[in-house]
Amino acid sequence: MRLLGIETSCDETAAAVVAGQGAGADRILSNIVLSQADAHLAFGGVVPEIAARAHVDALDAVIAAALKEAGTALDDLDAIAATAGPGLMGGLIVGLTTAKALALASGKPLIAVNHLEGHALTARLTDDLDFPYLLLLVSGGHSQIVVVDGVSRYRLLGTTIDDAAGEAFDKTAKMLGLGYPGGPKVEAAASTGNPTRFALPRPMVGRPQPDFSFAGLKTALRLAAEEASPLSGQNVADICASFQAAVTDCIADRLSVSLDILQAEGIRPTALVAAGGVAANEMIRTRLSNIAEGRGLRLVVPPLNLCGDNAAMIAWAGLERCRLGLFDGLDVGPQARWPLTELEPGQ
Repeated sequence: MRLLGIETSCDETAAAVVAGQGAGADRILSNIVLSQADAHLAFGGVVPEIAARAHVDALDAVIAAALKEAGTALDDLDAIAATAGPGLMGGLIVGLTTAKALALASGKPLIAVNHLEGHALTARLTDDLDFPYLLLLVSGGHSQIVVVDGVSRYRLLGTTIDDAAGEAFDKTAKMLGLGYPGGPKVEAAASTGNPTRFALPRPMVGRPQPDFSFAGLKTALRLAAEEASPLSGQNVADICASFQAAVTDCIADRLSVSLDILQAEGIRPTALVAAGGVAANEMIRTRLSNIAEGRGLRLVVPPLNLCGDNAAMIAWAGLERCRLGLFDGLDVGPQARWPLTELEPGQ
């Protein structure tokens, strides 16, 4: 089987072709990602209108490049998958409408993919992982801990009650004048900083329900920055290091609570999986490795190019659904909000 995947939920215009055969990442025949970071740099974050227009301008060429690199014609595909949500509505409309047009013109089935399911199933694309496994999904818009029992079968253990971890990284970078995207900028600055200089809070740590909260941490960081101003380069590095350490501690604690819950239920996951752009952070990955080792679990973190938004994960999620006969009609619409727990067979 071969599927084309299209991803336009935020500020990456992406298309990919994946195959059902092969070993791990060898299944990815092409994975083209065109970043819009430069277009949003001056605004310190993604501007939805700019993102949507950029998708319109770039998507046809990105799809053509993905098909060419994969050595695949439209007629060779078994289905066409596109992100239908959650995400920015303008971008979702561009990608899903394009997928509908290609499906109609080629007579191929259409699969509307949940962006979060794309992240959730990436470990099966790269590592042939069996269900069930525990997923930490941390990105610009999401911070969740999910039990993955199967395709369209997800149990949410914890989520953020306010801001996502990735958003907190972006806002920190903007506050300190580091630029966009915030995650890599903060991590780079933190590499020369003192993580114990600023006593930042660890929201939700120790609570029995493994939810996240990062709004209070952002406020505490702003107050620390104001107190330390004017900010020298070392001040910025120390603030970033302290912030990164606080986020890492929060994630580690919430995961430990989640694993305790599963142990009490008699459930042993096949692995601990981390996905989403924040999973590219080296300090967080190291802490996750320690947690997994301490629990006797395998840690699966996709390659860096598959942690952030990409179309290979959308194509793969489409392929998994295709195998189960889960297709969508041309009347399917985009959804700005679409929780994993609302997925049902046939949707």
